[in-house]
Amino acid sequence: MADEDYYKVLGVSKKASAEEIQKAYRKLARKYHPDLHADDEEKVRDRAKQQFQKVQQAYDVLSDEKKRQMYDQLGPNFEQMRGGSPFGGGSPFGGAGGGEIDLSQIFGGGRGFEDILRQMGGGGPMGGGRGPQAPPPVRGSDVEQEITVPFATAVLGGQHQLSLQRRSGKVDKIDIKIPAGIEMGKKIRLRGQGQSTGGPPGDLLITVNVAPHPSYSRKGLNLQVTVPITLIEAVEGAAIDLPTPHGTVSLKVPSGSSSGKSLRLKGMGIKGKDKSGDLIAVLQIMVPDPLTPVDLEVLNRLDDRWRTAAARGALTW
Repeated sequence: MADEDYYKVLGVSKKASAEEIQKAYRKLARKYHPDLHADDEEKVRDRAKQQFQKVQQAYDVLSDEKKRQMYDQLGPNFEQMRGGSPFGGGSPFGGAGGGEIDLSQIFGGGRGFEDILRQMGGGGPMGGGRGPQAPPPVRGSDVEQEITVPFATAVLGGQHQLSLQRRSGKVDKIDIKIPAGIEMGKKIRLRGQGQSTGGPPGDLLITVNVAPHPSYSRKGLNLQVTVPITLIEAVEGAAIDLPTPHGTVSLKVPSGSSSGKSLRLKGMGIKGKDKSGDLIAVLQIMVPDPLTPVDLEVLNRLDDRWRTAAARGALTW
């Protein structure tokens, strides 16, 4: 940072007023503050942290009239020349400087000063070398819970309410958004819904179980269902109504269909982010039980090629 141009860091001219410097600092602090990048990749977080430190140091100097005058005369090494620290009393977070800024005004009060000190490690531009400080509050522990959602909710998505008992004995009702297509055993993280011991609360980790469906099963994004048909529908063919997660559709059964024949309905499975699965309808011929003597007589009059012995004639070892 020693070779940095503080004016360029803040994006202001060398003739900028104190108000312009403060305004530029507020804008950059909102952009680079580490708390706003907590969910980003590590490289992105590190870059934001480094940039925020540069912004903070530049503001610390330029917001203090005496430091700014010395900086303009001697350059960024002016503190070393006078044997002082570059992080003296001109901090915008308190002290003797003329550029005081309330962090709650910048970040809307969403995080306390202790969180920011913890994020920045307590030293450097943020700590300001102002002496020992109280340790930051300890983050609360995560809480793990399991829920079971209906098969239809796992396929289509929906809401689920969880009753969570806190250590205090209080029972909280927490609404959980179930994403469409979630699989058995997947986890959902709800940030800030875990336990709290006075510091930032932990997270709530929810393991999702899926209840079985009486007719449907799934494999990846595909759904499978067994469709009962009558003997005459198998022989002559038919169009039958089939209830699916996406509404009732007309399933065309080809004539001469046998039990176990699979019919594929494209795109009627689970809707994924990039593609959708299919619906596999497996036909199953249902024989009346019990058969009456009349039923048996009719069946015995059928052509020999219908008899099971002829159908199994191609079987070999």
